[in-house]
Amino acid sequence: MNRPTAAALACALAGAFTAPPLEAQKAKPSSGAPSTAAMLIALDAKADHYADVAKQIWGFAEVGFMEVKSTALLQSELKSAGFRITAGVASEPTAFVAEYGSGKPVIALLGEFDALPGLSQDATPWRSSLVAGGPGHGCGHHLFGTASTAAAIALKSWMQANSVKGTLRMIGTPAEEGGSGKVYMVRDGLFNDVDAVIAWHPADENSITGERTMANISGKFRFKGISAHAAMSPERGRSALDGVEVMNVMTNYLREHIPDGTRIHYVITDGGRAPNVVPDEAEVYYYVRHVDMKTVNDVWSRVANAAKGAAMGTGTSYELQLMGSVYSLLPNETLAKVQQRVLERVGGYTMTPAENAFAEQLQKSPQFVSQPLINTALVKPLVIGAAGSASTDVGDVSWVVPTVQLSAATWVPGTAAHSWQAVAAGGMSLGSKGMMVAAKTMALTGAELFRSPATIASAKVELDARRGADFKYSTVLGTQKPQLDYRKGSVPTGNK
Repeated sequence: MNRPTAAALACALAGAFTAPPLEAQKAKPSSGAPSTAAMLIALDAKADHYADVAKQIWGFAEVGFMEVKSTALLQSELKSAGFRITAGVASEPTAFVAEYGSGKPVIALLGEFDALPGLSQDATPWRSSLVAGGPGHGCGHHLFGTASTAAAIALKSWMQANSVKGTLRMIGTPAEEGGSGKVYMVRDGLFNDVDAVIAWHPADENSITGERTMANISGKFRFKGISAHAAMSPERGRSALDGVEVMNVMTNYLREHIPDGTRIHYVITDGGRAPNVVPDEAEVYYYVRHVDMKTVNDVWSRVANAAKGAAMGTGTSYELQLMGSVYSLLPNETLAKVQQRVLERVGGYTMTPAENAFAEQLQKSPQFVSQPLINTALVKPLVIGAAGSASTDVGDVSWVVPTVQLSAATWVPGTAAHSWQAVAAGGMSLGSKGMMVAAKTMALTGAELFRSPATIASAKVELDARRGADFKYSTVLGTQKPQLDYRKGSVPTGNK
C-alpha cells in the first residue's frame, strides 16, 4: 500500500490538497536521462492550437459511435505529426490507433471524444442551450481526446529527438458513455502487446485516480404486445407499456434486498405514441452498477427475471438488447506513484479575473455545490483503493494492462459531471487550461515509463497480484458486435 509522508498524510486526514512545488513547470530529468523540457515547451507553444481543436469537437458534440467529425480531426492532427493511422478498429467506425516507433516497450495513451444526449449548452455561466434537446460535452471528452493527442505528439517528438526505443500508441476510443467502446477493443486483442496504459479524465480537481470505479451492465428491454382501441376494445389489446411499468415496479422492490453500494437506474425510451391506442411496443433502458462484477451479474439476473415476470403477467413478450458492460477500474499503485510525482511537478493553474467572475456566477446556479476556486491550482494527495461511484470502460483495460489515470481541473470546483455547468466550463478557457495540465502530465509520465523498464515490470507484477492468479478476462457482451445504434434517436433532427 502507499505510504505517504507525514505531511501528506496530515493533509489527507484534513481533507486538504497538497500544493505543487514552486518549480512545478520546470523539467528535472534524472541524471543521464533525456531531457523532457522540450516537451513542456512544445506543449505550451501549441496550447492555443489545441484549445481550438478541443473547441471544434465541443461544437461537434457527437454522441457515441457517431463521432465522425471528431475522430477525423484528431486523426488528422496525429497523421500530420507523423503517426501511422489505422482507422475503424474493433468493428467501430470511429475508433482508431495512431502509432509511432517499434518494439518494446509499448505504451498506449487513451483518448475519448463522445458527447452526451440532451446537454447542449453555450459557454455561459447560465443555462443556454445551443440546440434544443441536442447533445453536449457534459463529461469533457472533447478535452480528453485532444489532450491525449497533444501528449502523444509531444512524446513522439521527444522519442525521436532522443532516439528512445519502443512503440507509442494513441488509441482513439469512441462511445465511452454507455457504449463500452474499449470493451470490444480489449476483447478483440488490441491491448495484448501493450505494456502500460496512460489515461486521464476531466474533473473539478487535479488528482490521480486511485479509487475503484463501478462495474456495470446495461441493456434495453423491448416489450411486444397487441395494439387495440383503448376505449372501444381494450380487452383485445395487450399493453407493452404495462409490461415496462410492471417490470419497473418489480425492480424497484428489489432495492431493499440487494447489496449496499448497488445502483439500479432506468429510463423509459419508448412508451407508446397515443393514449387512446394500446401500445404494442415499449422499451426501457436499464443500468446496474456495483464495484464488484459478480454482484453486478447477480443483480442483473434478478432484473432480467423481473422482465420475464412482467411479460408473463401482462400477456406480452420481451427481448433484451445488451448495450454495454464494464469492469471496475483496477488501480495500479506502482504507476500511480509515478504519475502523482509528475502531476505535482506540473501543478495546476490559477484563474484570471475573468475566469473567476465566470466561476463565481456559475456557482450561483441551482443545485451547485461550491468548492474553493483555489482548487484548480492545487494537487490532491494520492489515495489508493477507495470505492468510487462512476463507471468507465477504462476499467476493462485496467484488468488486462497496468493502467494509470489522472483527473485535471477543467471545470469550476464543485461542478457535477454530466451537467450543463460542465459543458459550459469545458467550452471556455478553464477547460483548455486543465486540458494542458493533463497533456503535460501524460507526456511526462510516458517519458518516465519509456526510460524505466523496471517500473513497467513492477506494475505488471502488481497487476497479477491484484487480479489474482486465476483471472481470465471475459465480458458478458460475449461475441456480439458493438451496438452502433445505441444512441439512435438521441440526436434531434437538424442538429449539426
